[in-house]
Amino acid sequence: MTPTLSPTEYEPLTAYDRCDRCGAQGRIRVMLSSGSDLVFCGHHAREYEVKLRDVGHIVVDETARVS
Repeated sequence: MTPTLSPTEYEPLTAYDRCDRCGAQGRIRVMLSSGSDLVFCGHHAREYEVKLRDVGHIVVDETARVS
């Protein structure tokens, strides 16, 4: 199972973090085992959720946080 961290356990996303798919504000950060990361808006994170959880080493979900 892929661990999911809260924003307090990892550097939180900011308004400058944008979705890698559409450019909307990033809400989900997926850390890959290679050390790189992907950022997605809530819409695209839900669309690709199954695949992201397969390839992600750590998933940081900030969809509930208001910025």
